[in-house]
Amino acid sequence: MKYKLLIAFAITMFLSQISLAAADGYQIKVKITPVEKDSMYYLANYFGEKQYIQDSAKADASGWITFKGNEKLPGGIYLFVIPSKKYFELIVDKEQNFSLETDTADMVKHMVVKNSGDNQKFYDYLKFIVDKQKEAEDLQAQIRGAKSKQDSIAAQDKLTALGKEVTDYKTKYINDYPDFLLSKVFKTSQEPQVPEAPMLPDGRKDSTFAYRYYKAHYFDNVDFSDARLLRTPLFHTKLDTYIKKLVMQIPDSIDKEADMLVAKARANPEVFKYVVWFLTNTYETSNIMGMDAVFVHMAKTYYTKDQATWVDSTTLYKIQERVRILEPILIGKKVQNLILEDTSGTYRSLYNIKTPYTVLLFWDPDCGHCQKVVPEVKKLYDIVKGKGVEIYAMCTETEMDKWKKFIREKKLDWINVADPKYQNNFRYEFDITSTPQIFLLDSNKVIIAKKIDVGVLADMLSQKLNMKIEGIVNPEKPAH
Repeated sequence: MKYKLLIAFAITMFLSQISLAAADGYQIKVKITPVEKDSMYYLANYFGEKQYIQDSAKADASGWITFKGNEKLPGGIYLFVIPSKKYFELIVDKEQNFSLETDTADMVKHMVVKNSGDNQKFYDYLKFIVDKQKEAEDLQAQIRGAKSKQDSIAAQDKLTALGKEVTDYKTKYINDYPDFLLSKVFKTSQEPQVPEAPMLPDGRKDSTFAYRYYKAHYFDNVDFSDARLLRTPLFHTKLDTYIKKLVMQIPDSIDKEADMLVAKARANPEVFKYVVWFLTNTYETSNIMGMDAVFVHMAKTYYTKDQATWVDSTTLYKIQERVRILEPILIGKKVQNLILEDTSGTYRSLYNIKTPYTVLLFWDPDCGHCQKVVPEVKKLYDIVKGKGVEIYAMCTETEMDKWKKFIREKKLDWINVADPKYQNNFRYEFDITSTPQIFLLDSNKVIIAKKIDVGVLADMLSQKLNMKIEGIVNPEKPAH
């Protein structure tokens, strides 16, 4: 099982999300019809891409569910969750002593707000949007059923006007209440408006302009100094979309953009903490080969005592230890030499292999998956042997009889080595936490690919040797 270090400080991250605030606390009362008096109701909040329970309560004899605490809640969009898992949203910010009353027939339409201007404006907006959505659906039906082009154009014009009405509503709200959370949500959700592409000197339009402009202005309306946005569904989505969809998925490009995002996030300690955690965790847990380089960059740059103040010293040490393991075996790095014993007791050096490509295979004769994969590697070796490829196969266990028996039975005629005298720390140095593991090296023993399956190895060698390779399969891993 691959060790995922950041799980430890992910928990620390989320448990520490609530900042200490004023001591007057909160009291939020909700009445919803029908009420289930013996059931538990929940107050939850968005944080990143998930939702977290903040409080729970049962209805009293009058049907009111009361959430209260001695410390103010951090600002954001919260959820009132009923036992059936249905919910409605509410805003928690400066006003934290208010009541909401509605019913399950139509929670938005029948909402009554008391003592909260924020939530009154929020539900005025939601009711407005519900009405406009109904109008839009009617107009779309008219367009689909139009009997003439004129009727279709007329309905489309009305639909365009309706969209402008919604935009104008949001614009007015932003102008009237610039510091309200809903204004920040409206602004965050705005997409960059891309102007017409300029002409190039040769008279053609710049085909890359739209992408470059959109990317450059993607965060124009996002206030990185406002930690309330962390507790909305939007901030995480904006980060995730940008780093995964708008940035070229090459470590150097991601590192540059990650540094830009962290620089923006320094405007607020909570936002800084989240952005650093999100980017580090995203690439430490990535299944895409080579993305561990981004983790190494993030951990080395930002997980220091003076910056990662939310991480305890023990966890910080483990993170840096993980960096020390991964950095020497990143794609593009030259691996250290291995000098190990073959089946006759002769020491064989990895660096002495002079072929253009070397496959470094770590395996164990007792490993069930190895017993399926190694024969497929052998089939591949029989195809590429003598064509510029050698295999240096390292047995990770020390039961020499089993190792030699497997080699004989499977006719493994590549370089077979082991470490029966425990003279090598290969598990640490090559991050071998499970078997089999396959590395592809060039003639200088620089890593081209690592921890790949035999099918990927076959495809890569097929391209590099410019030859057709067929019949290599990826055996299924045993279920756990």
